[in-house]
Amino acid sequence: MEDIPLPAASTDLPTLTTLESSPSLLFPTFTSSTAYNLGLALRTRILSLPPTQRKPALISISLSGFSVPHIVFQCATEPGTIADNEEWVRRKRNTVMRWGVSSWLMRNKMLSSSGVGAAEVEAAFVRKFALASAGGGGAADEYAIHGGAFPVRVRGVDGVVGVIVVSGLKQEDDHQVIVEVVKEFIAQGGQ
Repeated sequence: MEDIPLPAASTDLPTLTTLESSPSLLFPTFTSSTAYNLGLALRTRILSLPPTQRKPALISISLSGFSVPHIVFQCATEPGTIADNEEWVRRKRNTVMRWGVSSWLMRNKMLSSSGVGAAEVEAAFVRKFALASAGGGGAADEYAIHGGAFPVRVRGVDGVVGVIVVSGLKQEDDHQVIVEVVKEFIAQGGQ
């Protein structure tokens, strides 16, 4: 398989915000079959990354509207994922479900508005939204503002109908691989 690097993920707020509501990222429909085919496309793309970007990752796609996430696709890309990947998936998914934007956009909003650097952004996030943090002001227990969770939106449907999560790559690559694959998947019919 040929090594195909990912381009850098944008950190520009207007660009990220516009992208998330772009028709190029709106699914015509979204079913369990869509999730399965999309999940396989994500796995294939991650496995095509060059060694400098590729690591074992967990892909999880869930539907919203339930008291607990309804996971319709989940797989590891290759041996090497750990139980902690599942925690990152859960926390990133929760961020998308609560704020309705990608976890990468939420991170960049916090970096822009909080006046703190990357090392302090988690604590600023916890303070701003009065979130629980077992670590005493560090990372939020239930949410993560690290790239890799992206809202599923369907043309003609208000709100987020699901969440696509990748956990295991660098956070900006977790985000970028989802954006790239979803764009291509939808351009090819999105089923």
